[in-house]
Amino acid sequence: MFIAREKRKENLAEYILYMWQVEDMLRAFRMDIRQVEQHVILPSRVDEAGRAALLEWYDNLIEMARKEGVTGKGHLQVVKNALNELLELHLYLLLQEGDPLYRRLHAEALPHLAAFRQKSTAAEETPDVELALQALYGQLILRLQKREIYSSTRQATGTFSRMLAYLAAKYKQIEETN
Repeated sequence: MFIAREKRKENLAEYILYMWQVEDMLRAFRMDIRQVEQHVILPSRVDEAGRAALLEWYDNLIEMARKEGVTGKGHLQVVKNALNELLELHLYLLLQEGDPLYRRLHAEALPHLAAFRQKSTAAEETPDVELALQALYGQLILRLQKREIYSSTRQATGTFSRMLAYLAAKYKQIEETN
């Protein structure tokens, strides 16, 4: 909760990746709040009030996942909304704003996105921003599993990271001015 709140404020792309990880963790614990409490909340270094807040947050996420039918796969609506906000900004910067730096970063990522799209199970209509996030999430999982990440993969995901970092920074800038 504390990390999610900070990431949401500072970097929307990192927030989405973090929440995908939280969703997967909840699935690994079979949406059982007792397991989350035992393995995540109790070992955390927060005071009693913090533990209670974390317990409530995770319990609310589990309830949302059940209500939204995403206990087995898929993403919470709150996470989808965050992704949609990034997608809208992506399209605005490419089409209406004509941000030359963002266009260049997107162009650098495009061939790698096309290659990832062919190798992955992503649908053809999956937006570039979502595809880039999926690739970065996959790389995160490989790192957590201590598996080898090829230099070509690091190069490709590097273009995704730069594109998403710029997009997230623009999003934060816009949010701060509103």
